[in-house]
Amino acid sequence: MAITQAVCTSFKQELLQGTHNFTASSGDTFKIALYTSSASLGASTTAFTTSNEVSDSGSYSSGGGSLTSVTPTTSGTTAICDFADISFTSATITARGALIYNSSQSNKAVAVLDFGGDKTSTSGTFTIQFPTADASNAILRLA
Repeated sequence: MAITQAVCTSFKQELLQGTHNFTASSGDTFKIALYTSSASLGASTTAFTTSNEVSDSGSYSSGGGSLTSVTPTTSGTTAICDFADISFTSATITARGALIYNSSQSNKAVAVLDFGGDKTSTSGTFTIQFPTADASNAILRLA
């Protein structure tokens, strides 16, 4: 089993079908769930699953946390979408990766994040910091 970072293939098709709305004030609700190294997630992931999700701890509970979407924009000729950083407090968590998914649309998968190794918090704050929102680094980019 492995976690492989990818924008989910089903998400790419669903974008062309108009399934996802990233508008910050009136769009869908996007969430992020954390997973252990036993999870099997990648481009073929189509929806949120509780299989090998980290255990509830502190402010983290099954399904993860809601992301604050930043309204999509452009950087040069690239369309980008960003999310505000998210933290889970008072949590003891060991996570290898995460899944961003759309809870407003039947928990459809958006992207898999591979942390490159286990990341741990012990009775502390587990923070996911999203990259700079530009054409080279934004978490979601359409070039």
